[in-house]
Amino acid sequence: MDARFDILGIGNAMVDVVAQVDEDFLAGHGMAKGTMTLIDAAAAERIYAGMPAGQESSGGSAANTCAVAAALGAKVAYFGCVADDQLGQVFRHDITASGVHFPTPALAGGAPTARCLIAVTPDAQRTMNTYLGACVAFGEAQVDEAIVAASRVTYLEGYLFDPPAAQAAFRRAASVAQGAGRHVALSLSDPFCVGRHRDAFRELVRTGVDILFANEAEIGSLYGVERAEDAVALVRGETRLAVLTMSERGSLVVSGDEVLRIPAASAEVVDTTGAGDAYAAGFLAAWTGGKPLAACGALGAAAAAEAIARVGARPPAVVLETLV
Repeated sequence: MDARFDILGIGNAMVDVVAQVDEDFLAGHGMAKGTMTLIDAAAAERIYAGMPAGQESSGGSAANTCAVAAALGAKVAYFGCVADDQLGQVFRHDITASGVHFPTPALAGGAPTARCLIAVTPDAQRTMNTYLGACVAFGEAQVDEAIVAASRVTYLEGYLFDPPAAQAAFRRAASVAQGAGRHVALSLSDPFCVGRHRDAFRELVRTGVDILFANEAEIGSLYGVERAEDAVALVRGETRLAVLTMSERGSLVVSGDEVLRIPAASAEVVDTTGAGDAYAAGFLAAWTGGKPLAACGALGAAAAAEAIARVGARPPAVVLETLV
């Protein structure tokens, strides 16, 4: 059956709010420069109200992957929870304008839309305060099974794995995708999240995942190894395809007994935010287009290079379009 979408992403839907601030702003809100802190709703509202005018855009790891993949020519959909509020409208407008179908209804009466408040000081340091808000409400009710069944690959964001309801939603989505003869991809996202749920992640990888994406720290947390190369023998027995990124050392694509080493694309590093998201986007856009694995890895590396060459998680669409 023909697919309506190449990629369906499921993840934490949040708005990135980026503003230029001075040192006094950090001190006034008790922020430690260069850190990422999880905050509650009251702190989120207080900091947001005090920030100067800046840039607001849809964010979150899987949302970034979806937006980049759409710019690379893939047909893309996304599931994630936002509230029926101003930032929820910002998220919906922005991701839709990126060419991504976003059918998840807004939640009314619950927590506000998640946001990552990014304060940039004159020395270019980024200090982040993250409020998860409506993200954590994602569950099986938000899994539109018809869209899962109509997507070549359902891409799951590991950051969303903490709430039990989200774990159930992941398993449901994987079951529907496999039942429809589709594929499931998982990004491990964060080594600490993997550490908190190692057994559950291992089970999901073994039973519900066809394509695993991980950087060196994440695959190390999953299997207790130090280098990506040390995980090859372990991961090849648990999933059909594994893509292990190693920063400037490039990446490994593991498919059965075959291991492809993909060199990193050259780039002047400005901001590493979103590099892994962009790599997954490039790889999946090529893979769902029927390209060989080496070409999939090369497009992933090229997209990641564009991400790290500028501030922000998403290279401009006009730049990404030149890669394909």
